[in-house]
Amino acid sequence: MKKNLIIFTDSGDTLVDEGTEYRKEGSEVVERAALIPGAKEALCTLKERGYVLELVADGLAESFENVYRLNGLENIFAERTISEVVGAEKPAREMFQTAMDKLGLSETDKSRVIMVGNNLKRDIAGANRFGITSVLMAWSPRYCMVPESEEEIPDYIVQQPLELVELIEKLENDRIKA
Repeated sequence: MKKNLIIFTDSGDTLVDEGTEYRKEGSEVVERAALIPGAKEALCTLKERGYVLELVADGLAESFENVYRLNGLENIFAERTISEVVGAEKPAREMFQTAMDKLGLSETDKSRVIMVGNNLKRDIAGANRFGITSVLMAWSPRYCMVPESEEEIPDYIVQQPLELVELIEKLENDRIKA
């Protein structure tokens, strides 16, 4: 059964453990990387339950192709919005608008969109400025998890990917009841 909520998600340290990224010497392209524990299960569960997933990430398209193919998730996302292709990085409005456009969403659909990310300055501030729900994946020790401004305050916080499934289901059920 198709769900109302649509999930935009970042990649590095949201789904993929940046500490495991491997690049050939002199290359910026990530050849391989491991997923955060529970990330594959969370993505597969959300997709199986009828949620639309879109990758909204900063980096090189080839890196994301490599990582998600090698982790058996090449077809998990309905769309991919990648900064290299868009020509802008989060928190730029263009990243979120492009993601909306790729799914044929309008301004009225913003209330249905949830952005999951690990970076307060990019993912959370960008989502908040754009007017969509923000969820901080506070898994990584590599990034500051203390907001420095009001726009960096996430709507929700999860510590690991599998907690995201529970949160999304709760938010979906709250929408149905409203």
